[in-house]
Amino acid sequence: MIRTAVGKTISAKQCQKLTTLNVIRFKTTTASKDEVDHFKQLAPSWWDTDGSQRILHKMNLARLDFIRDTLNKTVQVKNPDIFMPGYNYKEFMPESISHTIENEWNQSLAQELIKKQFKVLDIGCGGGILAESMARQPFVKNVLGIDLTPECITVAKEHAKQDPALDGKIEYKEIALEDVKGKNYDIVTCFEMLEHVDKPGDILEHAWRRLKPEGIMFISTINRDLVSWFTTIFMGEEILRIVPRGTHHLSKYINASEIEEWFQRKHSRDHKLLNLKGTMYIPTQGWVEHNCTGIGNYFMAVKKLR
Repeated sequence: MIRTAVGKTISAKQCQKLTTLNVIRFKTTTASKDEVDHFKQLAPSWWDTDGSQRILHKMNLARLDFIRDTLNKTVQVKNPDIFMPGYNYKEFMPESISHTIENEWNQSLAQELIKKQFKVLDIGCGGGILAESMARQPFVKNVLGIDLTPECITVAKEHAKQDPALDGKIEYKEIALEDVKGKNYDIVTCFEMLEHVDKPGDILEHAWRRLKPEGIMFISTINRDLVSWFTTIFMGEEILRIVPRGTHHLSKYINASEIEEWFQRKHSRDHKLLNLKGTMYIPTQGWVEHNCTGIGNYFMAVKKLR
C-alpha cells in the first residue's frame, strides 16, 4: 500500500525534476492561487487548538524553544558576579549549587536579551500563532506579520484584539514580502511557508535584504525524502488526518542542504549558520528536536554578518 501511494505521489519524471529544484521552481515569490485558497479555508479554525491547526499550535512551542536557545547563544553575560565554570560542573558540584549557578546564568541571559528589544518580521504569518507568541516575549519590541491570504490576516487581527498587552506591539498586513519597506529587522522568520511558495529562492533573498547586519533569519520547512512523505502526507493527511488534506506537496519540500547551498552561493561572505536541528512530531510527546537534520522537518537559524 505504501509503495502504491509513493508511486502516486511522485513519478519517475518528477524525480528527475526534483534534482533541478533550485532551477525550475524559482519563478515567482508569491504563493499559488491554490495555496492561498487552501489557507483561506483553514482561516476560521486557525486558533482552535483542537482543530485543523492543532499540530501547528504544538509546533509553535518547539519554534519558541529553538528561537530562545539560538538567541541565548548570541548574547554575552556582562555581570561580573556571575561565573560559569568551563567544565561540566553538574558532575562535580552538589545539585543545589549547580542549580543555583544555572538559575543565575539563565536570569542574566534573560536580562541581556531584554535589552535588545528586537524588531521582528514574520513572513507567512497565517492567523498569527507565531507572531503573537513573539510579541509577548520581553525581548521583542514589535512584530510585523505579513500574509497573502486576507482571511488569515483578518483572523490574526481579531484574535490579537483579545489581548490588551499586544496593543502597539503587533501589526498585520496583507502584503507581499517584496513590498515590505525598510531593511531594519533584527529577526525575520520563515516558518512553515517556504514549502508553500513558487519561488523559495526569491523569498529567502527578499527576507535576507530586510535583515539588519547581525540580524538572524529563522527558517523551518521539510526535507524532501520518504520519511517526510510518510509522516506529513501519508500518515498526517491520509491516515491520522491530523493535518488537513492538500496542505503538503512532496515536490515543494526543500532539503536543509539545499538551503545551506543557497546561502553559500548567494551570501558566502556575509552569513553564518548558527543553529540547525531536526524536529519530529511524536503524538505522546509533541514536537521533539533531534540531530538528524536531513530527514523530516527541521529548524534553521542563519546570522547576517554584514
